[in-house]
Amino acid sequence: MRSLPLVHSFLLSFSPLSVLALSIPFSVRTPDTTHHHLPRQSSNSSVVPVGNTQNAFYYSNITLGGRQISVMLDTGSSDLWVTGSVPGAHDTGNSLTLSYSVGNAAGDVYTAPFQFDGYTVQDQAFLLVNDTSTFSTDIHAEGYDGLIGLGPNSGSSIYKKLSGDSGNSAINRIFVQNSSSDNYLTLMLSRNGDPGNQIAGQFTISSVVPGFENITNQPKLPVEKVYKLTDKDQHWQISTDKGVGIIGPDGQPIKYDSIVPKAPSGQIVAVLDSGFTLPQVPRSVSDAIYGRVQGAEWSTSNQAWLVPCGQLINVTFNFGGISYPVHPLDVSSSDFGVTFSNGNSACLGTFQPISSAFSLLGEYDMILGMAFLRNVYTLIDFGNLVKGGSSSNNPYVQLLSLTNETAAVNDFISVRLNGQNLINSSQYALLPASQQQYSPETAAQKKAQYEEKVLSHWPYILSGCLVVVLLLVAYCIWRCCCRRKRLAKKKAANQQAGPAPGGSANSSYAKLPDSGSTASLAMKPMRGSTLDFTEEYRGDAFARH
Repeated sequence: MRSLPLVHSFLLSFSPLSVLALSIPFSVRTPDTTHHHLPRQSSNSSVVPVGNTQNAFYYSNITLGGRQISVMLDTGSSDLWVTGSVPGAHDTGNSLTLSYSVGNAAGDVYTAPFQFDGYTVQDQAFLLVNDTSTFSTDIHAEGYDGLIGLGPNSGSSIYKKLSGDSGNSAINRIFVQNSSSDNYLTLMLSRNGDPGNQIAGQFTISSVVPGFENITNQPKLPVEKVYKLTDKDQHWQISTDKGVGIIGPDGQPIKYDSIVPKAPSGQIVAVLDSGFTLPQVPRSVSDAIYGRVQGAEWSTSNQAWLVPCGQLINVTFNFGGISYPVHPLDVSSSDFGVTFSNGNSACLGTFQPISSAFSLLGEYDMILGMAFLRNVYTLIDFGNLVKGGSSSNNPYVQLLSLTNETAAVNDFISVRLNGQNLINSSQYALLPASQQQYSPETAAQKKAQYEEKVLSHWPYILSGCLVVVLLLVAYCIWRCCCRRKRLAKKKAANQQAGPAPGGSANSSYAKLPDSGSTASLAMKPMRGSTLDFTEEYRGDAFARH
């Protein structure tokens, strides 16, 4: 869960991604939220309505223990937790504390009958959170009373807490119980404040939203799998197209080298996460998007770029050979009440730079949250990531673009420029590349970035260490073998030479004669040749023993 003290951008993930969550001090300006719950879904409906709180939270209704509860939809985590009471819930005797930058969600793990999108699980495990006082926001006022994780089962803390499969995530349980259905879900997010928006928030399991069937014809983007040692950090991550992954405001590709060791050259890895309000991108990418805007200002207190609200900024992402433009109302936002240093109103640059290491083991480069996901209809096929499932297929993602660029420009002019088309005026022209601004990095941020680069290459470091160890072991074995060969050769030579004069068969040398005089120590005449020596001692006179 990601917290922005003004914008609450949540990611409920129990991995380095959440541990190093960044906070910025501003909050979303929410409208009256006296009616949070969506209309009850009919039992025969295959589409679940998705509510929207000022483009910052997206939620749907579940039924747990007979109680209808609004829960935030989070593709970045894998657990289910709720607040309040759940009738008839069974206490498993296990407790769990989940720590987030907005506070701690602590409580006991229970099971209860669970219904969602027409599917039922009789004994779904969930965390019952009784105390939310540590949260920096009133989640009920924001429109929800819990969260349902829609990520891979391996990331579930409840699953790790309970024995066997009893703690499997809700979506995993649904897929296993309905093996004849396809193991996919789809998600569509609405955009508040857009007069031209005709998209309603909708969620489905094993079916698609009527009228958007073409999503199944889109390229199947393979989910980049993480290393087995870090499978709890598995998310819905896909790779951009080579060399043209992100197209900036000037129409040119933004260059960036991936920290993911397995990423092909020229591609970067993105996590699709409905739990983030603001997409998290590398600092250089954020700078390339906003640094050439006239009047742009880096806000140290907010840790984000501020831009004039009338500035239309184009950004496009490319996946699988398809372009996915981002609506200009999503590239900057007027929902947060931020101001420039001179007190004038400003809009927030929504593609926020990462200011601390967030992928310590180099699993991904950026997190595309709600501001991106509003522009695509998303299908996620779990494939063989369903624990206990029957599918052997690899997981994949399909994206269908929802943003028409021409219509999006007209929407922007209507909302931000009061209907006056000023987007081509000189005041909104981009600065030359030579005048681009860059966001500053603190010493701590530089250190974190360095640590990130080092740790992201842990497979190579580990492999290198193993190679060094193997070489040392091989060298030691070789030295031992050589020593044994020398000793064996020396022993064989001694045995061939026989006992020395005056000695016995069991003696390796002969004692000097015991004499009281020096007469016996007189030198003998030298032999005439080495042949005589060889014949007498049956050995090579010049052999080294």
